[in-house]
Order: sequence, then structure tokens, then C-alpha cells
Amino acid sequence: MTALALSGPAASENLYDNVPIGANVQELLQWADTHNPELAAMSYEIHAANERITPAGALPDPMLRVEFMDFAGPGAPDSFNPLPGQGSGTKYTLSQSIPLWGKRDLRKEVAAAELEQVKGRRQTSVAEIHAAIKSAYAQYYQTLGLKKLNQDILRLLDDLEGVTRARYAGGLVPQQDVIRAQVEKTTLRSETINLETEQQQATAKLNAVLGRPQGALISATPELRRMTTEKLDGTVLQERLSRTNPQLTTQSAQIAAADATRRLVEKNRYPDLTLGIAPTQRGGSIDSWEAMVELNIPLRLDTRRAQEAEASAMLAASRERQQAIVNQIEGDLMQSLAALEAAHQQEQLIVSTLLPQAELTFRSALTGYETGKVDFATLLDAQRAIRRARQDSLKARVEQDLRLTEIEKMVGEEL
Repeated sequence: MTALALSGPAASENLYDNVPIGANVQELLQWADTHNPELAAMSYEIHAANERITPAGALPDPMLRVEFMDFAGPGAPDSFNPLPGQGSGTKYTLSQSIPLWGKRDLRKEVAAAELEQVKGRRQTSVAEIHAAIKSAYAQYYQTLGLKKLNQDILRLLDDLEGVTRARYAGGLVPQQDVIRAQVEKTTLRSETINLETEQQQATAKLNAVLGRPQGALISATPELRRMTTEKLDGTVLQERLSRTNPQLTTQSAQIAAADATRRLVEKNRYPDLTLGIAPTQRGGSIDSWEAMVELNIPLRLDTRRAQEAEASAMLAASRERQQAIVNQIEGDLMQSLAALEAAHQQEQLIVSTLLPQAELTFRSALTGYETGKVDFATLLDAQRAIRRARQDSLKARVEQDLRLTEIEKMVGEEL
């Protein structure tokens, strides 16, 4: 019974893991948002940072001090008696420190800015994880596409081998043509083995990023996103970067925290207040009360100036780092847009011109070979041209998806 009880959930879990996912990349992104352990950990960090805000603005805990006066020694009224109210009396001092000049609000402001930094870091992690998934998915799509292309070419080569065998049997061509057709097929099978390895690597990378067990299945019919290059205006994207880029969001929060810290340090020029009240117990009753007002005296000018200089330097560094990030991502954006447009144009050229030309050349070469007007080498070159054109078309399509992934990572949003 125990074995059955344990095998039930395990079998259910294995069945769940073996359900293929990834018919489209959006399905994988949604899975990662829910199951990726790094994102889950950062969600807890956001919760922890949020809980720091209230304590940051709270008053310090009050202090209670109890003084036993003349409870022992030659002059003690009761010789030795440390109980409350004995000896010359027991003094109870309750004091509360009160930061003035808006220091508590500034501490809350610093904590709130630190919360925004943690949120920004999570947005950065989301963008990086989504980009890793999209890149691995595009690689997975490409390997499957190249494998399918090889299978199509293998069927074509089977037909060509049949043609060469028939012509060789009729004494029209040498046996070398048959052998070359077989060698070409063997080369394709070898490439397919390498593609199988690349597919396994892409699957392993996807499962690792998704938080799935290694060996969990990915859909055998992946689909890339539709390209929308007409919507990718560089000026519009630069404006979106300033609002949505996760790195800039994090850096803006760091600037806010550094600025609040600087203002808080400057407030240390002014003293804080401590209020206290002290009843004195003699015997079983309170017979006197004292009040206390305490101020710290900020005399260490060298210390404060060093702290203020440090805070100002950190603020300046945060602002300069933000400008460096802006320069970097704007340059990366322009490069990715240019590469995306080039890949798009290349795909259009291949599909509209190069591939039809290659197919027409192959048909012409096949007819010429069957009639003895061209040799088998010319026919193989024509077949290879079709294969290269289809490969280049697929790779250009994948390249566009990869470049779009880079742009989306910078923008921090889906396009």
C-alpha cells in the first residue's frame, strides 16, 4: 500500500513533466513567470524590502532604566536589600528618542527607493530570462527546421539516385554518379546528427530556464512569432526605453535612494531630542518625579562633512552611471534595429528572388541531366543551391526573431 501511495504522485508528476509545452514562445514565457525559481526568490525579496519601509520611519524603542540607590554598603539604610523601594529608593527612568527635522520621513523615503530598486532588479531578471527563453526557443525552432529541410533534400536525393541508377543501368552515365548521390545523402545524415545534438542542447537550456526537470518535453511543432518590423520605429523605441528599460528603472530608484540619503545625512547637522520621565519609589509608594530633556550635540564637523561628501559623491556616481546606461542601450538599440532590418531584407530577397531562381535552375539541370546535356556535378550544384537558399531563408527568419528578442530585452516589454 505504501509503495502504491508513493508511486501515484510520482507517476502523476512524471506524466505532467512529459506533457510537451512550447507550441509558441508565449506559453513558455507564462510558464517561466510562474515556475522559475529565480523570479520566485526575487518576489520574496520584494516582499522583504516592502516590509522595511514601516520600521524605517518608526520611532526607536523607548528605554527603561532602573536605579537601586543605597541598596548595599555601610551607609545603606537596610544594610543589603536590592528589592524595589528599599535602601534610599528606586528610580525608574523611561526615555524616548525622537529624531527631528524630518529624518524619519527621509528614512522611509530611502527604504521606499530601495524597494523600487529591488523591483527594478526583478524586472531586469524577467527581461533576461524571457530573452534567454526566446533565444533558446529560436535555436530549437531552427534545428527542427533544418532537420526537416534535410529530410526533404534526402527524399530529393533518393529520387536523383534513382535517376542515376536507371541511367547507369542503361550505360548512359558512369557509376561515379550513383556514388556521388550516395555520398551526398551520407553527408546530410551526418549533418542531421549534429542538428539532433543542437536540438538536445536547446531543449536542456529551455528546461533549465523554465524550471522544468531535464528530460521534460518541448513541443515538436514550434512556431516563431510574426515579425512586425513596420512598428519598430527607432525614435519611438528610444522614447519607450527611457520609461520602461529595467536597468534605467533600477538606476532611477538608486538615484532617488542616493538623493534621500544625502538629504538625511545633511539633517545630521541638527540635534535629536530625547524625552524622559523618572519616578522615584521609596518604600511602597512613589514620592517624587523627575523629567528629562536630552539633546545630542553635533560637534564633530569633520565626521559630518566626510559623510556629506560621501553621500554627494554616491549621488553623482549614480547619475553618471544612469547616463552611461542610456548611451549603451541607445547604441545597442540602433545596432539591433539595423541588424533586424538587414535580416528582413535578406529573407525577402531569398524568398522572392534567390529561391525561385535556384528551383528553376535545378529543374533545368535535372532535365538536362536526363537528356545527357549536363553532368551530375551540375545537377548536384543546383540541388545544393536550393538547399542553401532554404537554409539561409530559415536562418534569416530566426535572426529576425533573435534581434527582436534583443530589442524587447532593452525595452523591457513585448513588442
